Amino acid sequence: MSPTKPPDDPEWMETWKEHASAFDRVKSVTMTLSEPRSAPWIAEQAAVSANTARDHLRRLVELSVVTETDEDGTSHYYPDPLYTRLRDIRSLLEETTKQELAEQATELKDNIAAWKTEYDADTPDTLRERAAADTVSAEQAYKLTQTASDWELARYHLSLIQDAITNYDTWESDQSSLSV
Repeated sequence: MSPTKPPDDPEWMETWKEHASAFDRVKSVTMTLSEPRSAPWIAEQAAVSANTARDHLRRLVELSVVTETDEDGTSHYYPDPLYTRLRDIRSLLEETTKQELAEQATELKDNIAAWKTEYDADTPDTLRERAAADTVSAEQAYKLTQTASDWELARYHLSLIQDAITNYDTWESDQSSLSV
């Protein structure tokens, strides 16, 4: 169970607390972060005390699942990018054949090529710059920024697939080399 409803729903929060340990709740909240957050913020979202969150976050840092940074003297936490990447590659290897990976790579490359052609742009940032222009309507800006996000996600997935294909035979024969 992971936080998909607002933590202010008491019934849902009680169910989550009943079915997930404090450690699992802290990990779940932290692994969904797109920017570093403090232990008290994570604690509130995970329905634990700040000290409990700090203890679990310290353990997650030791396990290289979470990264800790210092912002103005306060520790902030977010998912470790290498852990996340290897977890995603493992998932690809478990769920997809080498042929399917190649087909997915082709589809992603086609999507990226189509965006480059449709928008006459080489990067997602070019679309974001266009979206910020005064002459662009809100609707157009939304479409440009959404496409830029989709493009970046496609590039990330393509890089995962390329890593999985490049190392497929090694990682499939020796799963211990992909431990996360």
